[in-house]
Parts: sequence; structure tokens; C-alpha cells
Amino acid sequence: MNFQIPEQLEKAKGEFREFVEKEICPDADANDRNEKFPIALIRKIAAKGFLGASISREYGGSGWDQLKCGILMEEIGRGGSSASSLLTSHLSLVSQTIQRCGTNGQKQYWLPQLVIGKRVGAFCLTESDAGSDTQNISGSYVEDNGAFILNCSKKWVTFGQAADVFLVFARNKKEVSAFLIDKQFPGVVVTPLKGMLGLKAAMLANIDFKEVRVPKDRLLGAKGFGLLQVMNTALDNGRYSVTLGSLGIAKAALKASIEFAKTRKQFNSYLKDHQLTKRKITEMVTKVQAASLLCYQVGTLRDSQHSTSIIQGCVAKYYTTTITSEITKETVQLHGAYGCSEDSPVQRYFRDAKIMEIIEGTSEIQQILIADEVFTNPQLMTDY
Repeated sequence: MNFQIPEQLEKAKGEFREFVEKEICPDADANDRNEKFPIALIRKIAAKGFLGASISREYGGSGWDQLKCGILMEEIGRGGSSASSLLTSHLSLVSQTIQRCGTNGQKQYWLPQLVIGKRVGAFCLTESDAGSDTQNISGSYVEDNGAFILNCSKKWVTFGQAADVFLVFARNKKEVSAFLIDKQFPGVVVTPLKGMLGLKAAMLANIDFKEVRVPKDRLLGAKGFGLLQVMNTALDNGRYSVTLGSLGIAKAALKASIEFAKTRKQFNSYLKDHQLTKRKITEMVTKVQAASLLCYQVGTLRDSQHSTSIIQGCVAKYYTTTITSEITKETVQLHGAYGCSEDSPVQRYFRDAKIMEIIEGTSEIQQILIADEVFTNPQLMTDY
């Protein structure tokens, strides 16, 4: 398989980076400290077509392929993980899932609003006792005169404070279904979250749905297929988005390490001339190169709808988030006290990298999925 990025995507990559350096990087640390994501920045991201990057032009989206969307996520991840999390939540988990699982009416109604940022979407799956164990969802719904009555509490919802529409999963006895619920529906209560380790500007919230009456046309996908159809679609999209955003963090940390090593002196010589520093940088470069190949391969596999795209996405997610955590840890170490200061972005990289190992399937879940698949299909790693 050829992993060379096409020339037109290299050009797009440069354009994405120019936007990130102008609009995201300058205020990323301040937004992190303030735990706020400016609405004006959401509008700028929408105006560039990024909120609809992977959505069909039929619904006003940009219609980009998966490799190009992945490169977009990587570049935005370089500048700020809270910004990349906006795209993960709004685009990958909500909009793309509507495009895949929604009725024609739902797609025609929701997607044009979502791609221009008129509505912001958020994904509501996790509960107090149901994180990685999605089968343990206890939030409930019942049918009532052609509608649904929903009662559940969802936790750690990315951009929950800013969202206008929530993709929510709830249970009726053994069946789990998915619903699109407006923020203004009576009974929806949003509680902002503060003081999280990372993604501090991602406007996290806990969302309570108390006796919320949901019209029947807000059911997304078939009734009872919320986990098998809707959730699996969403998490596959979200996993890819998180992986590429994590790659962006790793590359930002590597760049910061190289620049610091070239300018910082210790014991009358620059850090770059110390043998141990060279070893650290070499390890970082090698890991980033390997992660890049894995990530771009997954984008290519997703574009061709290859049968291994999902499990290779797990491999890329596991490896990329792991090495990003390692690289950002070494970056802080290399910077010393400077790396621990809120005046330096490297401490933000370190904190955000840890979150990437948890969201959209923890590293441990990826290990289970990968091993189970390899034991079932031993040729997986060579026969594709």
C-alpha cells in the first residue's frame, strides 16, 4: 500500500496549518486556563467548512475523503486538542452518524444546520456506571402515545455546554435506542464541568434528561439498534478523529522539544549536543514517523471501505495515543521547570495526551479488540 500523501493533500495540509497557527494557537493556552472555547472561534471553524468536512455536498458539507479529514484533525490537534475535540464530537460522533444512520428527512433537516454551525452537536453515551462497558447503560426510555419519555444522566459530555442538540442513548428493558434531543426540550438540564485534567477548553458538561418527551421522528436508526448500529458507527468515526488529533499533539510536542534543545544551554553546551538528548529526540522522531504511517493507512483503508479499516483503526488509536503520552512526558522532562509552567504549552500537551488514551475506547479496550481479532484472523497483520 502506498502511504505517500498526494500533492493536493500536502497543499491542503499547509492551508490547514496556516489557519491553525493564525486562529487556534495564539489563544490555546488562555482558553485552556479559562476553560472556555470562544463561540467566535467555532464560527471561524465553521466558515472554513471544517464542521462539515466529511459531510456530503448534498447537505452543504465539504465532501472531503477520510484521509483529508484525518489530516485536518492532525493539524487542528497540533494547535489545540479542545479544538480537535469539537470536530470529534460535532462532526465525527454526531454529524457523520446522522449521515450514516439517519432517515432522509433527518439528514435533510439536521446536516445543513450542523455543517454551518447553526447547531452544535454533542454525543451523550457515558454514565456513572457505563463507560467502556456500554452494555451497562441504565438510562431509560418508554413509549408514550407516539413519543418517547426519556430519563437518564450522561457524564463528561464534550462541548455539552455549547451544544444545541444531543445524540443520546437510552434503554427500554433489553433494547437500547438512540435519539436526537434539542437542548431546549423541557427537562434537559446542563451542568458545566470544571477542573478536568485535560481538554479544559472543551466545554464539558453533565447532562440530565428528566421526563423529557421526545417526538418519534427523533429516533436515530432502528429502535433497539442503538448500540449495534448507531453507537458502533459513531465510535468508529470518533476513534479515527481522536487518533489523528493525538498525532497532532505528538508532532507539536516533538517540534517544541527540538526548538528547546537547540536554544537551551546546560553545562556550557546546548541540550541538542548532549548524547542523552539526541537519544530522546531520536525516539520521538521514530515513534511519530511510525504513528503517521499507521494513521494515514487507516484513512486510506476507510476511503476504500476495506474490511480491516475498523480493526486497523484500533491499532492506530492504541499505538498513536500511547506514543503521544510518552512523547509529551519526555517533552515536559526535557523542558524541566519550564515545561511545568502554564506559560508553556508543553504541559497542556502532556495533560491532553493522557485524555486521548481514555476517550473513544481506552487503551485497554483497544488491546482486547486487537488481540481478539488477531486470534480470530491470524493473517490480519500481513494480509491486506
